[in-house]
Amino acid sequence: QDTEAWLKSKWMVIDRLLSLEAKQRTPKARSPEAALQRLLEANRHLTAESGAILLQRGATETPAGKGLLGDGARHSAGPTLGQSRESFTVEQCVKLLQKIQDRVLIIVAQDGLLVPHKLDDRNHFVKALREAFESILKEHIQLVEVPGSHFVHLNEPEVVSGIISNFLTAQNTRARL
Repeated sequence: QDTEAWLKSKWMVIDRLLSLEAKQRTPKARSPEAALQRLLEANRHLTAESGAILLQRGATETPAGKGLLGDGARHSAGPTLGQSRESFTVEQCVKLLQKIQDRVLIIVAQDGLLVPHKLDDRNHFVKALREAFESILKEHIQLVEVPGSHFVHLNEPEVVSGIISNFLTAQNTRARL
């Protein structure tokens, strides 16, 4: 509704990211093995295979080796950007959810972010978002909890692939009716 305030918040986020990029130093170059070890140490829920996949997506090649993009200022600013919620307010998320007219599949890892019993009182945004998903999308939502961490889709894709396939097959069948 308040387009002006929303646009202003977007420009603030963009300005902050550009400022961080300007300050960011070149990532420290590592051998592929050392880069993988560094990534696994920083993300204890990753398997070596999943870490290798993320390195393919998120490392830069330099003449001296692989540079991890997370080593710079942008990565350390990530939680700050997320905690300030400058991207979206709960109210804006709710308004977006109200516009959804099709079925939605949400897969939640039991050791992940949106698990109700793990949400403490300080995490108002995630708690409110989970409640909004369940109340607004109650007719359109398929919410499935699976064992695993945030990286379940990388570590154990077989846990989620059948769920996704069944959901898409059901959607395709419904679309043909």
